[in-house]
Amino acid sequence: MRIEIDTERCIGTGQCAMNAPQVFYLPDEDGVVELLDPAPAPAYRGSARDAATLCPANAIAIRED
Repeated sequence: MRIEIDTERCIGTGQCAMNAPQVFYLPDEDGVVELLDPAPAPAYRGSARDAATLCPANAIAIRED
């Protein structure tokens, strides 16, 4: 799995960081998601997929290896 973020699309709702805090971080300063781990461990892949699905701006892309 490989994760990509389109920061131009991010609207800062924080769904990603709430669902997969090991993978995504939403700073208070600008509210644009930061990717902590572009290739998460298997234990975090399900929550990363959920975060991508829940993103209202479709700013998260999941690429399966």
